[in-house]
Amino acid sequence: MMNNFKKFLKNKPLIVLIATSVAIALLNPRFLSWSNILTVLRQTSINAVIATGMTFAILIGGIDLSVGSVLGLCGAIAATMVSSGTNVVLAVLTVLVLGTAIGYLNGTLITTGGLQPFIATLGTVTLLRGAILVFTQGRPISTGNTPSSEYFSEIGTGFLGPIPVPVYIMILVFIVAYYILNHTRIGRYIYATGSNEEATMYSGIKTARVKRFVYAVSGMMAALAGILLTARLGSAQPTAGAGYELDAIAAVVLGGTSMAGGIGTIGGTAIGALIIGVLNNALNLMKVSSYYQDVAKGIVILIAVLLDRKQKSSR
Repeated sequence: MMNNFKKFLKNKPLIVLIATSVAIALLNPRFLSWSNILTVLRQTSINAVIATGMTFAILIGGIDLSVGSVLGLCGAIAATMVSSGTNVVLAVLTVLVLGTAIGYLNGTLITTGGLQPFIATLGTVTLLRGAILVFTQGRPISTGNTPSSEYFSEIGTGFLGPIPVPVYIMILVFIVAYYILNHTRIGRYIYATGSNEEATMYSGIKTARVKRFVYAVSGMMAALAGILLTARLGSAQPTAGAGYELDAIAAVVLGGTSMAGGIGTIGGTAIGALIIGVLNNALNLMKVSSYYQDVAKGIVILIAVLLDRKQKSSR
C-alpha cells in the first residue's frame, strides 16, 4: 500500500492533472458534469493522437513541427474524396498512407539529407501550408451530403454506447503505441537511439531506419487527427492544424518525456494531453478570451520545458 502511494507521488503529471481538475471543479461545478467530461475527452482526442506521434519523435531526440500542416492537408484531401462520393474506407486509407509518406519523407531528409529535425520539418511546414492553400484555393471544403459523408461524419461525431467514437480511437492509438514502445524490438531501438545514438549505431542497430519509422508514425498520427477533425466539423478549413504542433509538444513534455530523448512514456503523454484538454475546457467554461488562452498555454509550455531541463540537470 505504501509503495503504491510512493509511486503515485512520483507521478507528477498525474498529480498535476488531479489537482488542476479539482481546482476547476471547485471554481465551476459544471466541469464535472458527464456531458462536459465527454466534451473534454472528445476535444482532447485530436491532440492526443498527434501527441502520440510526437512522443515517438521526441523519444529519439527529434521533433516534428509539420504535424499541424499534415493534419490540414490530409483533412482537405479527405473532405474532397468524401464529398465526391468516394468510399469512406478508401478515403481514410488514402489519407493515412499520404500522412505516412510525408512523415517518411521527413525522416529521409533528416537521415539521408543530414538535416536537423527542426530544420527539415520546418521546411515541410512551409511547403505543406502552401500546398493546402493551392489545393483549397483558400476556401473551406465541405464533406458534402453524400452517403459517404454521413458515414464519414460518424468518425468525428458518432457514439458507441455512451462514449464518442473519437475517444475509442484515442484509446486504441494509445494501446498500440504502448505495445510498440514496450513490447517490440523497434520500441527498444527507439529508446536506445534517443539515449545514445552513437552507441546504438556501434551496436549494429540501423538508427536511420529507426528514425524514418518514427517520423512515418508521426505523419500517420497527424493524418488520423486530420480525419477526426474534418469528420467532426463536416468541412476542412485552409487554416486547419495551425499551431497544433505546439499543443502536441506541450502534452508530450508535460507527460514527462525528455526533450533530450530516451526518456518518456505513452501513459505520460496521455496525461499531458488531458492536462491541456482540461485547461482549454476550463478557460472556455470561464469565458476567457482565446487570446488569453494562448498566453496560458504558452506559460504551461515554458514551465514544462524548464522542469524538463531541471530534471535533466539533476540526472
